[in-house]
Amino acid sequence: MPMSSGSSAAEVQPVPRDVPMKSVTLEWAPPVANRHVASRYIELLPPERRPIAGTAGAAYRRQQMARQLPEHDQDPDKCHELSPAEVRQMQQFVRKYKDEALGVGDVRLPQEMAQAQALGRGEQNGGPGSGLGNGSGAGSRAGPGAGTGTGAGAGSGSGLGGGLAEHGGGSLGTAAAAGAMGAGSPGGALQNFTCHQCKLPMRVGDPAVYAERAGYDKMWHPACFVCVTCEELLVDMIYFWKKERMYCGRHYGDSEKPRCGGCDELIFCNEYTQAEGQDWHLKHFCCFDCDCVLAGETYVMEAERPVCKPCYMNNYAMKCASCQSAIEPEAQRVSYGASCWHAQPQCFQCSGCSQCLMGKRFMAVNNHLFCSVDCKKKVLT
Repeated sequence: MPMSSGSSAAEVQPVPRDVPMKSVTLEWAPPVANRHVASRYIELLPPERRPIAGTAGAAYRRQQMARQLPEHDQDPDKCHELSPAEVRQMQQFVRKYKDEALGVGDVRLPQEMAQAQALGRGEQNGGPGSGLGNGSGAGSRAGPGAGTGTGAGAGSGSGLGGGLAEHGGGSLGTAAAAGAMGAGSPGGALQNFTCHQCKLPMRVGDPAVYAERAGYDKMWHPACFVCVTCEELLVDMIYFWKKERMYCGRHYGDSEKPRCGGCDELIFCNEYTQAEGQDWHLKHFCCFDCDCVLAGETYVMEAERPVCKPCYMNNYAMKCASCQSAIEPEAQRVSYGASCWHAQPQCFQCSGCSQCLMGKRFMAVNNHLFCSVDCKKKVLT
């Protein structure tokens, strides 16, 4: 029978039989043996982030899978024209993060984890016990070509046998979960169990996410298991741990290597360029119009796209209202309304008396400049 979990084990009450139940299909669920713990994990995610098939949460998961775990960060065959030396460097990079950083979160009840740790310490001291590890035995991989040696499959499918049971009046709870809680403090908080991210206490009966590489002394609320850089939920609990910080795959890669603003791939060659606050392969920082390489050349950003100077002059440059020549990007100009002039005496001058108007009062009429009403009348009448 479904159970409703309150603030302590003593408050667990059965859900009335007339409460409507509905089954939903999940595109992914945490690989844990206890279905009720998995259900509670899903419930603790923000509603718009729950991977329920056919919802925005499922679309978000697929989007984050591609965003956080780009294939071209893992497989040289998914990259563009890597040299043999770059392939070797990338293979070394992938081996390093698999050995040192990559992992998959483990969903456990904090009280159960504490008991397992105590048993583990007892075993080390010669008594019976059980070792810590991913009790789910889920083999995991962070997208194509990036399996962990203990791996966790980041594919589709529900770990809840195809559905998550929901009822109309609150959270799912279980007698098994309640029995594992132990005594709780008033208000439903577990003493000494605190989220590593938000520093708030874990609540009675709620599962936590653990990361083996971070150490089992740390735990996270399901909604707090996020990347330190983008602050997005770590898709399918796939994480990269580095210097006491939790990253998604993309931002771990960014912390190790520069990323090209053109192809979005990590840069493994020694020579690259920096422009507009980004790093670029030399061959990828090129004119948007003609594809010529811009490294070391003058370029202009037009609609947030780099263009070479010749293409700018031919396609985008403003024309001087006086001489009708294109104004070079580095040249000084005077703008008034929709008109521009070279900031030079021969262009920015009175159409009546030809005196330079730089720094002086003027009037503009039909692309003509005048220093006075008399000059205006002289030209336009």
